Amino acid sequence: MAFLTLQGISKRYGDFTAIEHIDLDVERGELLALLGPSGCGKTTTLQMVAGFVSPTTGRILLDGRDITNERPEKRGIGVVFQSYALFPHMTVAGNVGFGLEMRKVRRKEREERVAEALSLVRLKGLGHRYPKELSGGQRQRVAIARAIAMEPELLLLDEPMSNLDAKLREEMHIELRAIQKRLGITTILVTHDQVEAMTMSDRIAVMHRGVIAQLSTPYDAYERPATPFASTFLGRTNAFSGEVLRRNPRCAEVDVAGTTLHVPHEGRHVDGAVHVYIRPEKVHLANGDARLRGRIATRVFVGNQWLLEVDTELGKLRVAQPNHGAPPPEEGHEVGLAWTDDDLRVLTQDSSEGAHGHA
Repeated sequence: MAFLTLQGISKRYGDFTAIEHIDLDVERGELLALLGPSGCGKTTTLQMVAGFVSPTTGRILLDGRDITNERPEKRGIGVVFQSYALFPHMTVAGNVGFGLEMRKVRRKEREERVAEALSLVRLKGLGHRYPKELSGGQRQRVAIARAIAMEPELLLLDEPMSNLDAKLREEMHIELRAIQKRLGITTILVTHDQVEAMTMSDRIAVMHRGVIAQLSTPYDAYERPATPFASTFLGRTNAFSGEVLRRNPRCAEVDVAGTTLHVPHEGRHVDGAVHVYIRPEKVHLANGDARLRGRIATRVFVGNQWLLEVDTELGKLRVAQPNHGAPPPEEGHEVGLAWTDDDLRVLTQDSSEGAHGHA
């Protein structure tokens, strides 16, 4: 049985539906990311689990216990907010121990748990400092230490890295994931950052307009997107409109701007108007075995790779080429492009964005 279960959860505000009938199971010890753009319903979902917002329909079960109408403080859930919400007049140790004090935990045990939590987030010896004396990354760790000192059954992270700079955010992804694994705390992460979701989670629920568009491992979400939205939201992609000419046992022959592409259909029914997708890193510059020719319109160097935009008869094609030392041809040069048929994906244009709750 799943550790956390959302059964038919909806949330309406008057005529506006923020969440539409979500079913979701989260396993014990799992880190699940709710990923999507602003307004997709991910924060509303988190707030319903935390108890800050009441669902319009449905039930929430935590370890078999119905917590749908339980008060937030009775749920045994830790929350780390975007703003960290630290008390500026309290020391780091005071902030981390605040919840324990409210629960009347004895002083000796409280001090031990605070020291343990600070050690876990690599802030040992900084308990006497105040939040204003800490860096952004350290403040964020205090917020995490405060949540885990309570030994919650479930940890909710609401955009926890959004106030950090890019390099620190990257370090914290790895660090926070290591802490979560070590403690084995079941965790839900809300984020709009695809890299954050893919780096940290066991599974990703891609949310769109109040439903789950896809629920799968980060690898499958990226490599096998289930809906047009999931395909375009999770990382860069090239998308082309086409028409299915015929469907073979393994692939569909799709006409895109007069060029026939052979696209694996993976057993799905595809017919009529479709979108064909290919990731920029799956397209490479080629000479003899080129599928297509085009002219480089834009060439950008980003350190580990070159990003190219190539004008072709299919339209503008993005190419991500690893930096192996030698730069690619300059803007204005004609190049050949190649790919493998297995790297193409096809989805019907009217593919529903409906929920895939139990994946």
